[in-house]
Amino acid sequence: MAEYPREELEEMVRRWMEHAQRAKDGDWVTDLIDFYADDAHYSWNIGPYEEFNAYGKKEIGELAIGYQMEGFENWEYPYHDVVIDEKRGTVICFWKQIAPAKRADGSRYEVAGIGGSWFEYGGDYKWRWQRDFFDFGNAMELFLEMAGDGVLEPAVKKKIQTQAKGGLLPGHYPLGKKPGLLKKLKNYLAMIKIVLTGK
Repeated sequence: MAEYPREELEEMVRRWMEHAQRAKDGDWVTDLIDFYADDAHYSWNIGPYEEFNAYGKKEIGELAIGYQMEGFENWEYPYHDVVIDEKRGTVICFWKQIAPAKRADGSRYEVAGIGGSWFEYGGDYKWRWQRDFFDFGNAMELFLEMAGDGVLEPAVKKKIQTQAKGGLLPGHYPLGKKPGLLKKLKNYLAMIKIVLTGK
């Protein structure tokens, strides 16, 4: 990791946020792709057995801020805190995930918990890598609620259907080995025993 002047990192963050604000209107690729180095890496975790990875600027455009954002074009991701480490050349931006739809009571659908992006700067106002993090359990709970209320976008429904059938979405990679049916059954029975007996 290289050391960069703090002023340069602050300017990088300013430019990034300005373009990210524009991207909320739906065109994530056009607004953000030039902020990634040609060999940049973009990733996030999807539970203990799956990981998303996009390798290189081309894949980031096609998958991370292209395909993965289909169905989320009009969601808002407002930033609320930024931490800059000029010694390491890294930046952490904390954001929220807010859907455009509203509940019957007028409140917005929002993923609870902490969400954000961890970046490494590579000079020339480009990111070398980006690692997103969010509360996966809360995201799934919100999607369940939105499905029940009939407000999930068709593109999101299609992705959920693919995953439910055991398929991997583009850019998704297996991470570790999933337990077999017998092991899952044993685990569930152990949890039931704990619930019923406390042992």
